[in-house]
Amino acid sequence: MNGGASTLREQVAGLLDDYFATLDGELPCDLYEVVIGEVERPLLEGVMRYVGNNQSQAAEVLGMSRGTLRKKLKTHGIL
Repeated sequence: MNGGASTLREQVAGLLDDYFATLDGELPCDLYEVVIGEVERPLLEGVMRYVGNNQSQAAEVLGMSRGTLRKKLKTHGIL
């Protein structure tokens, strides 16, 4: 399928393992928000590049409404 390259899921799992290893037993706070905050902007930027900044196509690729996409683009300072 992908020539032996790891999947996105495997990449994320490995990065989370690395992150937890740096915590020295401490419990992280708001991890979901931290991860989404770190991933959402590059996801939006990458999809926008892929579709040539066409918001309608980007919304379709991401499975969200164009209005939701615009809100997220504004939130991240991409618009």
